[in-house]
Amino acid sequence: MTVWHQQHINRMTLPSHSVRRHQYITRHGNHVFRRPHIDPAADANQVQANPAFTDAARSRIIENIPISVSNLHKGYIMAFLKLTEQNVQGKTVLIRADMNVPFKDGKISDDTRIRASLASIKYCLDNGASVIVMTHLGRPTEGEFHPEDDVAPVAAYLGSLLGKDVKVLNDWRENKPALNAGDVVMLQNVRINKGEKKNDLELGKAYAALCDVFVNDAFGTAHRAQASTEAVAQAAPVACAGVLMAGELDALGKALKQPARPMVAIVAGSKVSTKLTILESLADKVDQLIVGGGIANTFLLAEGKAIGKSLAEHDLVEESKKIMAKMAAKGGSVPLPTDVVVAKAFAADAEAVVKDIADVAEDDMILDIGPKSAAALAKLLKAAGTVVWNGPVGVFEFDQFAGGTKVLAEAIAQSDAFSIAGGGDTLAAIAKFGVTDQISYISTGGGAFLEFLEGKELPAVAALEKRGA
Repeated sequence: MTVWHQQHINRMTLPSHSVRRHQYITRHGNHVFRRPHIDPAADANQVQANPAFTDAARSRIIENIPISVSNLHKGYIMAFLKLTEQNVQGKTVLIRADMNVPFKDGKISDDTRIRASLASIKYCLDNGASVIVMTHLGRPTEGEFHPEDDVAPVAAYLGSLLGKDVKVLNDWRENKPALNAGDVVMLQNVRINKGEKKNDLELGKAYAALCDVFVNDAFGTAHRAQASTEAVAQAAPVACAGVLMAGELDALGKALKQPARPMVAIVAGSKVSTKLTILESLADKVDQLIVGGGIANTFLLAEGKAIGKSLAEHDLVEESKKIMAKMAAKGGSVPLPTDVVVAKAFAADAEAVVKDIADVAEDDMILDIGPKSAAALAKLLKAAGTVVWNGPVGVFEFDQFAGGTKVLAEAIAQSDAFSIAGGGDTLAAIAKFGVTDQISYISTGGGAFLEFLEGKELPAVAALEKRGA
């Protein structure tokens, strides 16, 4: 790689999900380089002088191709196709969406994922296509159908948002649907199909046979290699990223690859073991690493603090010490609570008591951070340039243990930082405290969001890259 190439990789800027800056992108073979917008009329000399634009045979100027963040560490960027670049008029578009929504009392209790999928569907309808939507719902057993696995309520809800009837196709393999422009149908729950989880190529081909264009708009499943995400991308005539998928990758890339400093990450949850690799990875990237929940309790143990009967993982104390040492060595820290909210039992009606960490009794359970700790962390967040948030810092479902998470959520909302949040509990907390509109980007992905934070390649994204290369 030439010096010029490396310099321009180092200077790359990623567009926000909300304001997509026009940028020139230069492709040399499989190498794609991005730099800020130049007005050719005003800066013709600058364009001509730049070596990226002098080899007409091997380079071309393209506007606004989304990047593959998975390959940034390799020193090059591969492009994948976008739905919004495709001519879909008169075509059948198969969209893999993530409409795995929660239900309460038989009704959809959170429609975030359905609404997030509308942009790609509406693009297709507005441009003269017919649409087949496929999604998973719950955790059914392959080859078995039970009423709770039926996507009919999801299809009905989608139909109400679109203002049209959305039928569910149960026999799509035997009877290929005949669709007209403007039609929207939904395949029955993909996880019922034998071979889905094993990424069966024949099942992927069966999906692909339904369409002219396949769109993966399910970032929440991007970390899985399954027939409806990976195999179908191999077999479809055209495979591209939907509006949501491209937006997710742009936002995540902005937050993690060239973040504004200081960068603060909040990683909270019940167990260090489930997020150990995330913590280790972020310790290399962030200036401050905030931990919460059972994870924070394990780190408190590592500092020799008493945590009573609080949830913690004693066997990961040494790993926690290593992470704190890594942060300290680079001038950062893992700020731990100096005061906490405790109770004698884990219950919605448990009495909440604020204590200094030194006063935690043997029969106490730490269920939230205290007000002093919350205020100190809020100060860090308000001064941040980038915030990545995964997990509430307390048992926010119980109001008496929600104070810490509320303070941090409001601090992120008030901060000028670019903020990105992901994970089911995090999204629920954001909704509870009414800060949805103040978070720069809310990821619909759970497992995919976490694996991205770990620096892992996402199989579904890699499949799109192969088709777009």
